[in-house]
Amino acid sequence: MDIIIYAVLASFFIALAAGYVGVPLLKRLKFGQQVRDDGPRTHLSKAGTPTMGGVIILVALTAATLIFARGSFEYVWFALAVTLGYGLIGMMDDLIIIIKKRSLGLKAYQKIIGQLGIAIIVAFYAYNSPIIGSKLIVPFAGGMEWDLGGWYVPFTVFVMVSMVNSVNLIDGLDGLASGVTMINSAAYTVILLGMYQLYVTTGLDLAAAGISNMMVFSAALTGACLGFLRFNTYPAKVFMGDTGSLALGAALAVVTIVSRLQLLLVITGLLYVLTSVSVILQVGSYKLRRKRIFRMAPIHHHFELKGVPETKIVSFYMMITVLLCLVAILSVN
Repeated sequence: MDIIIYAVLASFFIALAAGYVGVPLLKRLKFGQQVRDDGPRTHLSKAGTPTMGGVIILVALTAATLIFARGSFEYVWFALAVTLGYGLIGMMDDLIIIIKKRSLGLKAYQKIIGQLGIAIIVAFYAYNSPIIGSKLIVPFAGGMEWDLGGWYVPFTVFVMVSMVNSVNLIDGLDGLASGVTMINSAAYTVILLGMYQLYVTTGLDLAAAGISNMMVFSAALTGACLGFLRFNTYPAKVFMGDTGSLALGAALAVVTIVSRLQLLLVITGLLYVLTSVSVILQVGSYKLRRKRIFRMAPIHHHFELKGVPETKIVSFYMMITVLLCLVAILSVN
């Protein structure tokens, strides 16, 4: 338990330090956000706010994880490599937006090629791992496992790409993506602690060592998001950009992949799912019927246009996420 607290605290203070140094630097470099013309009119005042602040999260996450990880580093390197890989894709996207001063960076096909490439590597690595393999833990089933066999690879690719893009889509209001992800990662830290204790008592030392370090990784992610919120809550002094949102989605996904808890994302990440579904429904409805279901998608912008204050939406999302994560913790006990 102590190491979890140390990882959270270290990551939090590293993120604070990185923010106090990085935010003014991003301002001086003129790394300002380009706001979409078709977005909510209230967001036009956010134009010029420094972006690419996801670097702050990545610095804190990486440093705290490496400081407190112990024993076998295999899964730590794996988790960090995947997270940084997606962060790099996001950084390229952010840099194009900044340099060309437009609201769109990489083309859609360029993003998806990079995302799929990493996801396929992740899926095959996990499938061939003697500890991870093709079995998933089923929530509310008393420890029952579901062996996907060869279907594990496409399933994991889908989970990875979906999670990355869902976090990217929910990153539309000050503090929303970082707040919801912080709660998710805290919940997974608690769940991983329970798994670690179970593996230790049952003599599964190799599995316990891997889960222990993923517990540290998840705790460091919690602290990094908490520290970043110091600069990202309304009115945001910095945005995470795709550098942060793609990395956060990847970090959460890789935690569930190593712990075989991918199915739990449907519960803890329900608001990510609903955000993506709202976009799919909006696009599909407009293409088929030339009618929109929501005033704007993702759905948090719909609430904004109905007059709900941005801070109230973020608070509501975070409260719902806390409840969902408590249910998720109960589901694997």
